[in-house]
Amino acid sequence: MAEQMTVNGQNYSIVKLLGRGKGGYSYLAERDGKQYVLKQIHHEPCSYYNFGNKIEAERSDYGRLTEAGLPIPQMLEIDIANERILKEYIDGPTIYDLVLEGGMEPAYLEQVRRMAEQARRHGLNIDYFPTNFVVQDGVMYYIDYECNGYMDEWNFENWGIKYWSKTPEFLAYVAEH
Repeated sequence: MAEQMTVNGQNYSIVKLLGRGKGGYSYLAERDGKQYVLKQIHHEPCSYYNFGNKIEAERSDYGRLTEAGLPIPQMLEIDIANERILKEYIDGPTIYDLVLEGGMEPAYLEQVRRMAEQARRHGLNIDYFPTNFVVQDGVMYYIDYECNGYMDEWNFENWGIKYWSKTPEFLAYVAEH
């Protein structure tokens, strides 16, 4: 029997781990034949990022990204007590995988640049690391909810672009992981 996790009293079967980020573990989960992403907040140390209340930050950042009109998966549930979030599942390859496999398309760079400009106009930076972007039917989604106040240093052109092709930075990351 598959591992089960609950969100607000509803059971979900865990299919597999999708990834581990600075703030939590994301799992592919199923219930009644539908797939979801279930994110479990963790409290593991992160040497390069300071967190306050992670679950509240997720809720707040989701609101900021929604208000900015960025293409993100819908937050379906938030379980404060268990520090879990249920999101819409966007099925497709990550930009990271596309770069690694040589499948990057110019259209994805155009889409992220539009996203970056939209975020900047709303005073935000998002985490431009390529594992945070999934392409489904030619449309790119930012699947993380992390966002911060805008700073030139962390915008797409000054930081994110370093990981959107087989640059030395990208290849060093691949070698380390």
